Amino acid sequence: MDILTIPSSMIWIPDIIIQEDASDNKGSQDDALVSVLSSGLVRVNTRLQLTYACKFDLYRFPFDTQTCNITFSSVNYDENLVKLGGLTNDTILTEVSDQKMLTDGEWKLVNIESISFTSVTLKSKLAYRISLQRKPFLYIINLILPLLFLLVLDLASFFISETGGEKLGFKMTILLSIFVLLLILKDILPSTEDTLPLMAIYCVLVFTLVWISVLETMLISFLKNLACSVGEEAHSSKVFKVKTQQEESAGAEGSAKPEGSNPPMDPPGGRGLLKLIMDKQKPAQNNPERQIKDVGKFGCSRLRLVKIFDSVLFVLYFTTVVFSQIFIFTLWIFPVIQNQ
Repeated sequence: MDILTIPSSMIWIPDIIIQEDASDNKGSQDDALVSVLSSGLVRVNTRLQLTYACKFDLYRFPFDTQTCNITFSSVNYDENLVKLGGLTNDTILTEVSDQKMLTDGEWKLVNIESISFTSVTLKSKLAYRISLQRKPFLYIINLILPLLFLLVLDLASFFISETGGEKLGFKMTILLSIFVLLLILKDILPSTEDTLPLMAIYCVLVFTLVWISVLETMLISFLKNLACSVGEEAHSSKVFKVKTQQEESAGAEGSAKPEGSNPPMDPPGGRGLLKLIMDKQKPAQNNPERQIKDVGKFGCSRLRLVKIFDSVLFVLYFTTVVFSQIFIFTLWIFPVIQNQ
């Protein structure tokens, strides 16, 4: 007979605890029987429902990999009396643990590494370093892609014609949509994080870019309205001046007709000289249609300058968006791809 089963109260069992355990041990179950092999090996099975405390580093969320330790140690016995160690290598332990994980949720088991060492209190300890990788697909669909699509829509809104404030209203809708995504992110990330995650930096960056785009739209709209108002005022003043000149000339012609019936007082040949002088003065007066056309050209030139300024701002904004996206994704996703 190679195996002997006896009650656990008949033998001595070391007092092994898990240092990171934060539970009240109500879910732990100790077997009433232990197995004693012919080689002297004793098997004791204990089932634990572990509440584990592990500090996460969420800087690369949701492309993060978390590493947590589960440390076994004795309470009262030093290394000379109790020495802890593992029976299987790390590869087999990782494969078996991966098969036994039934509810992994959003996490994927990457590796389990066992480390045996002696603490400063001369007690033997066995630590299992567990690496878990987050599954980022759900966060990409719910957060990252909507933010990227909203930013592309904001770039495309520069091609909307400036009529009735539609462009500004469209940009404000995009800004409010990004604000909703920021509220969703606030519920996901913990408020006790020391360093700001790249996901939060990305959301704030997109929000800031769209906010700058809204300000640019308001500025361009103001400049266009200013150019149009100045052109209309100049046009109305020129039209009024032309009408006044026409009325004066009409009055002068009307007053000159009765005088034409009277016999001329000029000496012989003087009437021809007076007509020659009046004909020379007529080209000196500005043509009314030409004056109105000049005012229209002046207003068009101002609007053309505003459009050129708008195009320059669009180029600067587009360049900033492209380089910022490349920079943030280089810090964010490239290290994850490189590690894989």
